[in-house]
Amino acid sequence: MTFPEGLASPTVHYRFAMSSPAFDAIPIVDVAPALGDTPDPDFARRFTDICHHVGFAVVTNHGIERTLVNDVFEMMHRFFALPTEQKMLIDKNASPQMRGWEPVGAETTNNEADIREQIDVWTGHATVDDSDAPVYHRLYGPNQWLDDDVLAGHRDLSERWINALADLADKLMASLAIGLGLDADHFRNLFGDRTMSLAKFIHYPPTPAGAAGVNPHHDAGFLTVLAPGPTAGLQVQNPDGDWIDVPVIEDTFVINLGEMIQSMSGNYLVATPHRVITSDERWSAGYFHGPSLDTSLAPLDLDPRFAAAVEASPHHRQAGFMPTPAEAEAGTAAMASAHRPTTYGEQLWNYFSRSYAEAMANHHGDILDAT
Repeated sequence: MTFPEGLASPTVHYRFAMSSPAFDAIPIVDVAPALGDTPDPDFARRFTDICHHVGFAVVTNHGIERTLVNDVFEMMHRFFALPTEQKMLIDKNASPQMRGWEPVGAETTNNEADIREQIDVWTGHATVDDSDAPVYHRLYGPNQWLDDDVLAGHRDLSERWINALADLADKLMASLAIGLGLDADHFRNLFGDRTMSLAKFIHYPPTPAGAAGVNPHHDAGFLTVLAPGPTAGLQVQNPDGDWIDVPVIEDTFVINLGEMIQSMSGNYLVATPHRVITSDERWSAGYFHGPSLDTSLAPLDLDPRFAAAVEASPHHRQAGFMPTPAEAEAGTAAMASAHRPTTYGEQLWNYFSRSYAEAMANHHGDILDAT
C-alpha cells in the first residue's frame, strides 16, 4: 500500500491487498494543506484515502502552539501529583454528567478495568430540566474545576486546549468532507450549536502484566486529536489482528477516527481498534471532537463508489461497533456489535452506561431501571 508523496514519511512502509487490507506502520502526514481557509482538494482526497485504509495518522505542521502543549503537560504533572483528597474535590462520581477526576481502574472497557487515572472535561452547557427531552440530554451540564490555589490555570488551560484542538479538528473534518465528495462545511453544519466534545487528561502508571492502560476499543466521537507525550505505549490493531506501535515523534499529534464517522460514512471510514500498554509512567492529553447530542448518525448520501469500496472490502463491510451495555453484560465481543445508535447522544449514553455502570446507576437509575 503506497501513500502519495508529501503525505507519508518515505521511511514508513505499507502493504495492502484487497482480500485482507493491512498496514504495518502508521502514516506520518503533513497537514499544513488542511489549515488554510479552504482545504487543498488534493490533500483532502489523499488524507481521506489514508483514513479509509488505516484510520490513524501521526500529523506534523498542525498549527498548535508548542507552548500550549507544554503548559498542558505541566498542568497534568502537577494535578496527578496532588494528594487524593485534593483530586477528590472534582470527583467524577459527584457529577451526573460524568465530568471530573477518576482514580486508576474506575473506567472499564470490554468489562476490564483500565489502568489509568484521568480528568474528563466536556464542552460546558447548562443542565437540561425537561422531562420531554431525550434521556441523553441529561449529559449536558457543567464541568468541575479546581481553584487556582489548588491547581493554577486548571480551567483556563483546559478551555484553551479544547478551543485549539477543536479548530484543528474542524479543519481536518473539512478535508474529510471534501474527500467524501461533500462541501467543506458539511460536517460542521451537521454538528449544530450545542456541540459535546471531550478533553481527557490522562496519567498511566506502568501497565501490570496481562492488563492494559486502556483496553482495546473504538472511540465514540467523530475525530480524535491526541497529544501522546514522549512515552510510547499507544498501539493500533490492523485488519490482520497485529498490534502496531504508534511512533513517538516530537511536536506531533495522533489523529484517529471514531464510530460517528464510521456510521455516517456507511463504514467507508471505520474506527480502528487501539489500546495502551506502557512499561513506563505515561501522560497524554486527548481531544474527542463531537457534535450536538441530537445529531443523526444515519449514513450520508454519498457517491455510490464509496459503498462499492465497502462492499469490496470484508474489513470495512464487517466492521462493528462497541457493544451496548446489555450486549457487554451478555458477553458480546468488543467492537462486534451490530447495533447502530441513531444519534450521537444515544452513542454517548451507551458509552457511559457501559463504562461507568455504578455511577450511571447512582445518578440515572430511574431511567436505567425503566429501560
